[in-house]
Amino acid sequence: MNLFDKLRPMRLFLVDDDQWIRDSLSTFFELEGCHLMAFETAEEALAALKENPDIFIVDYKLPGMDGLEFFKRIQTSHPHAGKILITAYLNNGVLSKAVSMGIEDFIQKPFTTKTIEESLLRIIEEKKQNNGSPMLPGLSAEGKDL
Repeated sequence: MNLFDKLRPMRLFLVDDDQWIRDSLSTFFELEGCHLMAFETAEEALAALKENPDIFIVDYKLPGMDGLEFFKRIQTSHPHAGKILITAYLNNGVLSKAVSMGIEDFIQKPFTTKTIEESLLRIIEEKKQNNGSPMLPGLSAEGKDL
């Protein structure tokens, strides 16, 4: 089963204030038959959490709330979702905070779709190893709705 076969039943959230990144990744995932919802701000993404995303791809620098604050706010409601931080500003301080918050992968800007694919595959495989089963869309590790 390839990456996109695994992603098709999942819901992905992308939060990035760069319209080009949102549009490019939205088009890319749409062409692969995947469900990606793109948001300009963390606040917009928070308002849409009822969609029960399985994976979050979030930029660090955002207008208003930054990516780390966003991940902090979803720790309780979405503890088992995959978490990827995108940043052009990766330093030891950001990295250590992100790791302590359970962010599983980091993507340095600029990036390619191949970089995103590799990151998503790592997260899906890690969840499979940790839970003993593949990531199930919309479900926590205990099998309960999020």
